[in-house]
Amino acid sequence: MDKRPTIIDVAREAGVSKSTVSLVLQNSALVRAETREDVRRAMAELGYVYNRAAATLRSANAGLIGLVINDLRNPFFTEFATSLQMELSAQGYATVIANTDEDPALQAQVVGAMLEHGVSALVLSSAYGDVSATFDAIARANVPTLQVLRRADPDGNRFPFAVPDYAAGSRMATDHLIALGARRVALVGGLEGREVTVSRMSGYLAALADAGIQPLHLPGRPGREFGRVVAARLAQEHPDVDAVLCFNDLVALGLLTGCAELGRRVGHDLRIIGFDDIADCSQAWPALASVSCDIALSLIHI
Repeated sequence: MDKRPTIIDVAREAGVSKSTVSLVLQNSALVRAETREDVRRAMAELGYVYNRAAATLRSANAGLIGLVINDLRNPFFTEFATSLQMELSAQGYATVIANTDEDPALQAQVVGAMLEHGVSALVLSSAYGDVSATFDAIARANVPTLQVLRRADPDGNRFPFAVPDYAAGSRMATDHLIALGARRVALVGGLEGREVTVSRMSGYLAALADAGIQPLHLPGRPGREFGRVVAARLAQEHPDVDAVLCFNDLVALGLLTGCAELGRRVGHDLRIIGFDDIADCSQAWPALASVSCDIALSLIHI
């Protein structure tokens, strides 16, 4: 059996030094783009595979990022995880992804496993509930961790937090509905007391206050079934509501279905705006307007 090609073989094939190949493997900005391409071409031709496990023994940074998501069944979180994984890959990092299914115990388990396997850092969209076991383990391991989308631990110095500007988004959406002539705007979905609900409500409330319109919040678990049920509630209990800002797109898509069942014309009898701008919005009928969180742009700043 032929021996596996080494970094020296790659250097010889590319016509560069061994240290230059090492810099390319580390994604160093010190290497010119043309030289980088020559090295990568030589690696491909020789079938060279970088042994990152061995490199770990020489470096404290393994280049492996743990991405822990609370609910990958939700298309928004799936799109977020995919975009982040692609961005990390472009930066030379490998990503291991886990879905916790909104289960704090499962979250603690998968985070513990990632820490045992030596991840360099964690990006965590946390489950709700008692997640102290998760953050205690991370603190003991002293692994850099970024909270995204949900703030589960208030210690921003140890666990910084990144999230789109939900308040600004809800403000713009509500202002838009009012500009279209809406006289009663309801906010549908979101569990009371949670930070993300408060944030998305704040812009909505500010816009209504400026317009002199009384708010109406119909809270609930943000999913399609809830939106479908609320369509009937709005028609029966709040017939004066002529516009709705939904907590997320799943609620909005369910509301579209409910309105169709009732014979209500979306865009005429009731205006609807979703939140998150998942891909399904453009495929729905009628097409669903939604607040875009611009995930790809947000990731550049994480």
